[in-house]
Amino acid sequence: MRAFVLSTSRQIAGASVLAGVALWMGVCTAAMLISMMSASSADREIARVKAQSERWIADRQARLDSAVAQLNTTGSSTAQLADDVEKRHAALAMLLTDLKGAPGAAEALTPAIDRALASNTSSNPVRRVEMVRMSQERLLDAADDFAKSRADRLRLAFRLAGLSPTAYVPRNGALGGPLIESRDPRALAAVLDVDEDFAVRIQSAARDTTEASSLAEAAKSLPFAKPTVESRRSSGFGVRFDPFTHRPALHSGLDFSGASMSPVLSTGPGTVSFTGVRSGYGNTIEVDHGRGLKTRYAHLRSIGVARGQRVAVGQRIGGMGSTGRSTGTHLHYEVWVNGRAQNPDRFLKAGAHVLQAG
Repeated sequence: MRAFVLSTSRQIAGASVLAGVALWMGVCTAAMLISMMSASSADREIARVKAQSERWIADRQARLDSAVAQLNTTGSSTAQLADDVEKRHAALAMLLTDLKGAPGAAEALTPAIDRALASNTSSNPVRRVEMVRMSQERLLDAADDFAKSRADRLRLAFRLAGLSPTAYVPRNGALGGPLIESRDPRALAAVLDVDEDFAVRIQSAARDTTEASSLAEAAKSLPFAKPTVESRRSSGFGVRFDPFTHRPALHSGLDFSGASMSPVLSTGPGTVSFTGVRSGYGNTIEVDHGRGLKTRYAHLRSIGVARGQRVAVGQRIGGMGSTGRSTGTHLHYEVWVNGRAQNPDRFLKAGAHVLQAG
């Protein structure tokens, strides 16, 4: 028998070796676990992307197969295509009914209609149906472009006048029954019984058409017309040198020079709210157009309307003169919105844009 004595130094050396081995095994184990987890995560991501790609490819292939089947199969497939065209036609007819009579609509849509008629000359029934579908797409594009362009011009006109277009557009509008404000395109597609993409485009064009019609109708009640005919503008809105004091002062309107008794016209429909003499203005007419809008016509030689009388746009209400604080024959014209004088030139420019949109 042999005896071994484990001295303190040997015990420390052995413990150090064991600790080193344990540390090395722990590091190796952790590295293996991390590697396995990373690989597992990467594999899962690869599998997910692969599955998504396969679903996408399968979906596209199914759509392609369906389209090919529709184009290559006669009989029932032709009837199905014709039914789809008929449903689209009904939805498109609802939109064109709203566009009917809109200024410039016929000129904008006629080229698209002519191209559609000229292109549908194929003898193949399926091909003819497909050509009708393509013609519907072109006609819808033309209608959408026209509606958006007209709505944009009218919105700009209202903004030029300092008015909010949304305040003059009703929140709820309809297109042949279904609400064009439907938030869910799928719901509208179900109501119109057409595909979702076609329904969204119909909805967009209908919304612009409705807004343009509302703004055009509202513009008829606003003071967008000119207060005189063939008269020269002699002074603008803003700070100028007062002709009497020769000091800077606010000029709250526009001046139009002309011959004595030149016609002064109402710039919009409304009710005469004042006739008589105002300090500094001389003979004055004021017309209330509603919605907080009022126009004032001053320095008149004659007044041809009475208080409370309804007047139409372009109606003669007085004759140009030089009464009140005036240095010569002219019309002083003002526009007021909610009790504050506005630059009338903005309303005249807005009227020009309305005429372009109309």
